[in-house]
Amino acid sequence: MGPGFFVIAILGCADGSSACTPVATLSTRYESRAACLAATSTALSDNADFDYPTLYAQCRPAKAPAAERAPKPVPNGALQG
Repeated sequence: MGPGFFVIAILGCADGSSACTPVATLSTRYESRAACLAATSTALSDNADFDYPTLYAQCRPAKAPAAERAPKPVPNGALQG
């Protein structure tokens, strides 16, 4: 697997960490897991307005936008053999 990106997901937990629900996924993409982890404290304090007793920030692999996942067009005649 090639290089990827990470995003921060904010999870709201009703009872400790056993019943957590994703409440937001931030749009900033990080080029490494380490960079993402370094930003979780700030992201959590900036997004602490959800109505849950406990909030967590978690780094997750980012999915490429649809434009980046779309197959590239094949030039005319490229499949002729």
